[in-house]
Amino acid sequence: MAGIEKDTPIPTDIKLHKQSRTLELAYESGERFELSCEFLRVFTPSAEARGHGPGQETLQTGKRDVAIEGIEPVGTYAIKLVFSDGHDSGIYSWDLLHNLGVHRDELWQQYLQALEAQGLSRDLDTSTKPAAKGGCGHHH
Repeated sequence: MAGIEKDTPIPTDIKLHKQSRTLELAYESGERFELSCEFLRVFTPSAEARGHGPGQETLQTGKRDVAIEGIEPVGTYAIKLVFSDGHDSGIYSWDLLHNLGVHRDELWQQYLQALEAQGLSRDLDTSTKPAAKGGCGHHH
């Protein structure tokens, strides 16, 4: 998980475009990826969303308008993204980001299909528990 492959491409440039809500990654190889904040939020590697094994994932919903508010470096191998919905426990390693960039379109299609299969929506957030119900519902 935290280990980094020796040949993992490390972005030479990471730009957050606040207007279009996209994160742009540029690599020495000339590769460039633009990942929407929504896409990154939906594919958060945080344990909270991923569960603790296959099939335990919580499908993230209602994230169409989510934005990235901050990017914090984590060691030399990852960044932490702070999202406007308060989610900040996802640590995005370089290999994860590269993977998301390379497979963006198919991953997004899978996500849309999963939403549809479960009758869920990009506009209605059913995955983030409201904070009001006894405690905050976040595990740290």
